[in-house]
Amino acid sequence: MEDIKQDTKNEKYIYVVLVKANTGLGKVARLVTDYEYTHTAICLDDKFEEFITFSRRKHFKPFDAGFTVEKLSHYAFGNNESVKLKIFRLPTTNKRYKLILAEILRIKEDPSYTFNFYSMLTMSLLHGLKIDKALNCMSFVAGIVKMTGCVKMNRPYYKYSIEELDYLLTDFFYEEKEFFRENEESDGYMDKTMLVENVTDFATLNLKLLRRIASGKRRSHHD
Repeated sequence: MEDIKQDTKNEKYIYVVLVKANTGLGKVARLVTDYEYTHTAICLDDKFEEFITFSRRKHFKPFDAGFTVEKLSHYAFGNNESVKLKIFRLPTTNKRYKLILAEILRIKEDPSYTFNFYSMLTMSLLHGLKIDKALNCMSFVAGIVKMTGCVKMNRPYYKYSIEELDYLLTDFFYEEKEFFRENEESDGYMDKTMLVENVTDFATLNLKLLRRIASGKRRSHHD
């Protein structure tokens, strides 16, 4: 993310990346949905080294999640030497590109943002659940897609599933292939964790989301 304030004099592109996740959850999701991509992220260049998204911050801590910048080795981990990615290149104006960079920085620097796993779990039933300052990979990426202005979105951005984003961005297809990791990251991403930590993270995340849902209902009632 060091280069996020990069020069915007020339025409810019935003890259939307769909990930065929090698996680256990990803494999289960493919069995249930019969659709191979289960994660999505944004790249700011065609090096595909930094994937900006909302996700778990460590592999074995699924509920310690939020804004994060993932590496290729976070997808191609352990015995998985590669990961399949489907990439779209979205053109945007210089003005919109600057606004997108500012929005990413704003979210990154706001510690109150958290992970909206309620929306993720209920997507097939409720088609997206908006909670104040809570995003998941789908709603984060769809929000950036909306800001590019290159596609027409017929419903709120947070109601788009990964499969629907895939269909929506058909005209901007860039490439689809296996990407091989060059080395393992030594950033602690694959560190083991204690069960009690995951239980604590689960309880903390649920409490945050439930409080925000309740607060939103109170505001709606007063309005």
